[in-house]
Amino acid sequence: MKIISCSSEETINAGTELGRMLKKGTLIAYRGGLGAGKTTFTRGLAIGLGLPDEVTSPTFALVNEYRGDSLTLYHFDMYRIMGEDDLETTGFFDYPFEENVVAVEWSENIDGCLPKNVGSLHTVYVTIDYIDEDTREIIIEG
Repeated sequence: MKIISCSSEETINAGTELGRMLKKGTLIAYRGGLGAGKTTFTRGLAIGLGLPDEVTSPTFALVNEYRGDSLTLYHFDMYRIMGEDDLETTGFFDYPFEENVVAVEWSENIDGCLPKNVGSLHTVYVTIDYIDEDTREIIIEG
């Protein structure tokens, strides 16, 4: 699916629509440069999942957790993680992916370590490309 977003509100709306379709065990693997809109899209995911928290970038925390009644959204930033050895030290593999939804910014840094589509786990790739100050191309695969 390809979406052209002309504002942050449209990017949030696209995330909201995807969030409404997600099930437990889904991992969102973001691709896109700095300022592309990954955190903005995640705000929409949280809305679509019915989560009450205000989403912020996990850049300095590595992971932010947004808890709801029936699931949690784990929002990771892998900008500074450069492979399996770095990833192991973060506790990434200790999170209960099967029972929740996970969003991973800079997923290309850990692509070989992402959980595969097996059992109840499913990965959706969201690529957000910066077109200009207001416009983004969002490609959703999986």
